[in-house]
Amino acid sequence: MSVELAARAAAALEGAEARDVVRWAVATFGRRLAVAASMQDAVLPHLVSRELPDVDVLFLDTGYHFEETLRTRDRVARALPVTVVDVTPRQSVAEQDAEYGPRLHDRDPDLCCFLRKVDPLARALDGAYDAWVTGVRRDEAPSRAATPVVAWDDTNGVVKVNPLVTWSLDDVHAYEEEHALPVNPLTRSGYPSIGCAPCTRRVAPGEDPRSGRWAGTAKTECGLHA
Repeated sequence: MSVELAARAAAALEGAEARDVVRWAVATFGRRLAVAASMQDAVLPHLVSRELPDVDVLFLDTGYHFEETLRTRDRVARALPVTVVDVTPRQSVAEQDAEYGPRLHDRDPDLCCFLRKVDPLARALDGAYDAWVTGVRRDEAPSRAATPVVAWDDTNGVVKVNPLVTWSLDDVHAYEEEHALPVNPLTRSGYPSIGCAPCTRRVAPGEDPRSGRWAGTAKTECGLHA
């Protein structure tokens, strides 16, 4: 698998339907394909499991999630033909606090995200998968506006597949309703983008959907996608 493969696929699949992108990924990578799901919604696990039943769904269990997100994870595991894999950091929250001090997310959110998201995902992908599927959408933020449908993930040395890049939030909700999927209730109560509880706030009508993430700081990404 290579940079060239990703570049060719990005050009060929630009504008393709999300399910066709997933079909390409399954045909190319088979069981070496994983889904990364934040459990903000169940769209991606459902979409991929239609083509690859029992696909591994990697959930980054940071230790800081909303209870609603954890309940959504459990509902997805019960309702869909997927294998939810809890991906955990090297340290518990208590162990991290002991080494770095409490509330690292307030003092150094980049380091906290690295320790609890970026590094755990890298370890989960290493040697086990050749590609991972994400739910990144171009409309979510300016930093994501140029996201290709397929890219080479240089950080993890695998292909990154983004079948929902052209979708809107309305498309996500329509898909949920069409397939009667489990819904994270926070998405219906002012949280269009859900991360860890200490670093996520409600978004006012008209605000950027991701403005509730790391509010009051210059940070816009956890490091998984930028």
